[in-house]
Amino acid sequence: MDGANRILNPHLRSKVMSAHEAALLIPSGANVGMSGFTGAGYPKELPTALAKRILDANLHGQKFKIGVWTGASTAPELDGALAMVDGIEMRLPYQSDPTCRKRINAGEMEYIDVHLSHVAQFVWGGFLGKLDVAVVEVAGILEDGRLIPSSSVGNNKTWLDQADKIILEVNAWQNPHLEGMHDIYYGTALPPHRKAIPIERTEDRIGEPYFRIDPSKVIAVIETNKADRNSAFTPPDQNSQRIAGHILEFLQHEVKMGRLPKNLLPLQSGVGNVANAVMAGLQDGPFDNLTAYTEVLQDGMLELIKSGKLTCASATSFSLSPNALTELNADLPRFKDSIILRPQEISNHPEVIRRLGVIAMNGLIEADIYGNVNSTHIMGTSIMNGIGGSGDFARNAFISIFMTPSSAKNGSISCIVPMVSHVDHTEHDVQIIVTEQGLADLRGLSPKQRAKVVIENCAHPNFRPALREYYDRAQRYSPGRHTPHLLDEAYTFLPNWIANNAARAAWRQESTVQADAWAT
Repeated sequence: MDGANRILNPHLRSKVMSAHEAALLIPSGANVGMSGFTGAGYPKELPTALAKRILDANLHGQKFKIGVWTGASTAPELDGALAMVDGIEMRLPYQSDPTCRKRINAGEMEYIDVHLSHVAQFVWGGFLGKLDVAVVEVAGILEDGRLIPSSSVGNNKTWLDQADKIILEVNAWQNPHLEGMHDIYYGTALPPHRKAIPIERTEDRIGEPYFRIDPSKVIAVIETNKADRNSAFTPPDQNSQRIAGHILEFLQHEVKMGRLPKNLLPLQSGVGNVANAVMAGLQDGPFDNLTAYTEVLQDGMLELIKSGKLTCASATSFSLSPNALTELNADLPRFKDSIILRPQEISNHPEVIRRLGVIAMNGLIEADIYGNVNSTHIMGTSIMNGIGGSGDFARNAFISIFMTPSSAKNGSISCIVPMVSHVDHTEHDVQIIVTEQGLADLRGLSPKQRAKVVIENCAHPNFRPALREYYDRAQRYSPGRHTPHLLDEAYTFLPNWIANNAARAAWRQESTVQADAWAT
């Protein structure tokens, strides 16, 4: 299918118009559900046209803002364009755009950070208010009006079902061989009518390859021919390779101890260089017949499919570098039988994750000595990106791994701290913490046992003495010693403090006096 041949339904063909004309159909104050997940499958034309309309309204003194709901992060042509003209009133559930982040942290844009598995349920339950318009990219429209999904699925099924009006972008750039790769499940329901999600193996298909829609809701169809925008990953550095090495050694040990099968369990990994380093390590490792049940399919997983190491990958979206994306599109039929793209309410469904026994591997900003993890906030108050799907997987995984370099900002900040400044994943959901320094297996350990393992195995040597000192004094002076903390000091382990030796010495003397006074 190319160009006009992508729109085979005569009624929907009659709705074709320019992006500028379609943008005029979205009113200020509307909640708009847009397709897109990590730079794949987002609308390429409508958001930019809408941003121009908003800018024009602002220049004439008219406030024009919309609510933007997506699958996850998108691209500069969507999040960036709308944020640049201050056109977003509310954003959810996950974003990674620098302009969005700046406006959120400046208090100029409201932001709701939601577990990705919860978004569809929130919309169906009416928790977020009315969804006015769905703007969804598709790869084509069949004669009967069904839609061929694009390179991501995300929340598109929910947007198309729940929105009062629909605008479709039919993108001729998207590979026609995507048809048949998707598994769109229409069996979800709200309580008390829910039924079990019948996925028992990663490769199980339980839905159909197309979206169903009510054609009468479609108010515009836009034809596009533009590529997805995905960023290149930097090659794994030494720290990433060392983290990957610790994880692979741990997995081999778990197999040896009989706690994992020889082909492991379905893998999930967050986006980034460390995750790709782990996948690269698996390429040369002893494990065969691997599977993945995850959110996004990255370069490393594509390489594992090519080599035959990975037999099936289930996700909701691609998140590939430009080179890997070119390779995928050039040989998509070769990969098609090994890849399933599902709605994110299924790819991230806690029931399925728990049943399959997923091995979850996600990144963090900081972890504390007791195993609590902050994956979203800088210094406790400024959002970075959002929790994404890490909570969906960590809470329900068979093994929950969090990984990070032990320090940041050229070694001036410790990523292992006495108490995290914001909690996304509690110690109850964190089993393994890994840095380039080593791996802390927290399973079966009390808080005090955890603290020793995290400090000695994961903290950077430059920060280890200060962490030991804090923990030792907390044990002596904490009013309760199950989880020893000095609450008036727990958040003083900050970059300005640790970088200034004189300030550090003064702080240590003062805080010891305070602790002695408190104890007496």
